[in-house]
Amino acid sequence: MRELRMYEALVEAQAEEMRRDESVFVMGEDVGLFGGTFRATEGLMAEFGSRRVRDTPIAEAGIVGLAIGAAFAGLRPVPELMTMNFAIVAMDQIVNHLAKLRYSFGGQFNLPVTIRAPGGGGTQKGSQHSHSIESWFVNAPGIRVVIPSTPGDAKGLLKTSIRSDDPVLFVEHEMLYSVKGPVPEDDYLIPLGRADVKRAGSDVTVVAWSKMVHEALAAAEVLAAEGIEVEVLDPRTLDPFDWEAVYGSVARTRRCVVAEEGWRTLGVGAEIAARVQETLFHELDAPVQRVGAVDVPTPYAKNLEQAALPHAEDIVNAVLKIAT
Repeated sequence: MRELRMYEALVEAQAEEMRRDESVFVMGEDVGLFGGTFRATEGLMAEFGSRRVRDTPIAEAGIVGLAIGAAFAGLRPVPELMTMNFAIVAMDQIVNHLAKLRYSFGGQFNLPVTIRAPGGGGTQKGSQHSHSIESWFVNAPGIRVVIPSTPGDAKGLLKTSIRSDDPVLFVEHEMLYSVKGPVPEDDYLIPLGRADVKRAGSDVTVVAWSKMVHEALAAAEVLAAEGIEVEVLDPRTLDPFDWEAVYGSVARTRRCVVAEEGWRTLGVGAEIAARVQETLFHELDAPVQRVGAVDVPTPYAKNLEQAALPHAEDIVNAVLKIAT
């Protein structure tokens, strides 16, 4: 199977959906002539023109507000926010309007808006550009949260998101854009709410998403040398969430570690840990462990930034705490 970088898979997904459905259009800061800050819209303006690939002012609330209005009018907008952190500027539009209007009107209309947003740390962009805040939006009912870890998943999930009648926040980790992986050439979709086992194992389940999947896989290699077989489970979407896949894996391994790049306090990992312990209390051989970022704004200095972010070593230590 051919291999693509993640940004190439994202471009391909958008182009295929734009060819398939003329109501799909892309907009955002530098998505057109520049091809996107991370090249994730590269070449789209050349094929589809400025009518369907629209460069916008630096105004995130306006970008999302325009997308909501376009969806009301029957279009399928795919707005890009230059960084996930800028979604904070558009929080009112996302949480109070996009996530709630369909519900508030009793489902009389759809809001098929797919917001693409780069996120995550590790690139020394400072405290206002480096966070993993997906948990904020999982906490807001009415919007789907999709967060792929591989190019193949990114393409299939983005195509599904664009076709969905629900609003979707599609989170892309900045450090994964150049990661290569197998991507099928045929037209394929990955359903939202279906987890994927990235590595099978029998001793401990590690639930991880986005870049932390790669950290978990690295940790699993280290632990395998110690005779501990780790199962790495990637939910791929945080809303809807594949609870049955998590429960099934943990019931078999009887141990669980949840690894996220977001802040550990009140993160998605806290919810997963709580539900696993509520549901599988008698099947667990040890308490669920959590790995996450230190509760500080992400520092700019490289050494401090790395100290604040979770890594494979942290996952190894969490597994060793309950598996030995």
